[in-house]
Amino acid sequence: MKSTHANAPIYLDDAATTRIDPQVAAALSACFAARADYGNAASSHIAGRRAQAAIDTARQQLGLLLNARPQDLIWTSGATESDNLAIIGAARFRAHRGRHLVTMTTEHKAVLESFDALEKEGFEVSRLSPGADGVLALSALEAAIREETQLVSIMHVNNETGVVQDIAAIGALCRSRDVLFHTDAAQSAGKLPVDLAALPVDLLSLTAHKFRGPQGVGALYIADRPGCSVAPLLHGGGQERRLRPGTSALHQIVGMGVAAKLAHDRLAANLRHVTALHERLWNAVKRIPGVTRNGSADAHYAGILNISAAGVEGESLMLALEPLCVASGSACNTQSREPSFVLKALGCTDLEAQSAIRFSFGPETSLGDIDFAGEHYRSAVTKLRAIAPAAAA
Repeated sequence: MKSTHANAPIYLDDAATTRIDPQVAAALSACFAARADYGNAASSHIAGRRAQAAIDTARQQLGLLLNARPQDLIWTSGATESDNLAIIGAARFRAHRGRHLVTMTTEHKAVLESFDALEKEGFEVSRLSPGADGVLALSALEAAIREETQLVSIMHVNNETGVVQDIAAIGALCRSRDVLFHTDAAQSAGKLPVDLAALPVDLLSLTAHKFRGPQGVGALYIADRPGCSVAPLLHGGGQERRLRPGTSALHQIVGMGVAAKLAHDRLAANLRHVTALHERLWNAVKRIPGVTRNGSADAHYAGILNISAAGVEGESLMLALEPLCVASGSACNTQSREPSFVLKALGCTDLEAQSAIRFSFGPETSLGDIDFAGEHYRSAVTKLRAIAPAAAA
C-alpha cells in the first residue's frame, strides 16, 4: 500500500509523552488570560482565593479519575518527583520500624535511583527480577518480604514493554504483612482503570503528560491509613500538607485537572482504540522472520508494543524508520548506546535488546498511521538485512 504520509513525522511515542489535548491547552491559556484570577493560591486576597478554588477543582477532577479522595492527592512536578518523595520519604518515615526495602530490576530509573540513594543512607534493598515475560511472580515477592521490610515499590505498567503487574495481588500481600506498597502508575493512570478506593495501594505516582496533560506537573497519592505517610524532601512552606512545599503551579495544575476529567470520560473508548491499533500493528509485523515481541502477550497495556528483529542493528533501524517517531528502549535511555536493562532482565541478548523498537500510541493515532508503520518497519528490516547479512549470523 502506498503511504500518503510522505516525510511528515508520524508520532508513535506516547509512552515518552502525549500530545496535549486542545481542551487542556485552552484551559492553560485561560489561566493567563483571566488575569484577575491568576494569583498565588497561598494568598488570602480574592485572586489568591480564586486560584485556590481552581486548584481544588483540579484535585477533585484527578480524584474522580483515580476514585480517590481529593485530600489524599498532593501536587508534584511529575512522576519522577512523586517516585522520589514516595520511596525516599516513606523509607525515612518508617526507618524506626525497619530498613529493608523491595523493588524490581525493571523499574523506571526514577525508582531505581531512589533506592540507590537510600542504600547510601544504610537501607538494604532487595531487587527482584521478573520472569521472561516481564511479570513478577508473587511467590518471589512473598519470599523477599521480611519482618523488617517497610516498603515495596512495583510499577503498574512498564514504560518499555507495557507489561502490567498485578498490583491488586501485590498490594494485598503487602497489606497482610503491614508493608507499604508504592506503585509508579505513570503509564497506567488515565489509560487503564485505576480504582484507589478498591486497590490496596498506599502510594501511587503519576504525571499529567502521559495522558494528554501538560509536562511538568504530576501528583502523589498517599492513602489515609495508620503508618502511611512520607517524610518531606523539601522544606520552606505549608503547601501540600507540608509534604511538598512551594508555590502551586496554577496553570499546570488546572491543565492536569482538565486532562484527568477528559481521560476519565474517554477511558473505555480510548482503551478500545489502542487495543485495535495494537492488534493491527502486531499482525502486520509478526510474520516477519526473526521478529519477536518483548514482554507478556497477555499481561500488557495495549498502547505499547516492543519488538526485536534478529539480524538488525538498532541504531541503523531507528534511522531507517524515519519519519516514524518511535523509541529504542525508554525515553530516559535514548542517549545511551547500552542495551536496555529492562530487556536484558527479560533474558534478551545484547543484540536482541539493541534491535528493540518501542511503538506506543494513543487516541490521536490513526489506523493509517499504524498501517504505514507496519509497512515501513517491514521494509526497513528487509533492507538492513540485505545490506548487512552478516549481522544475522
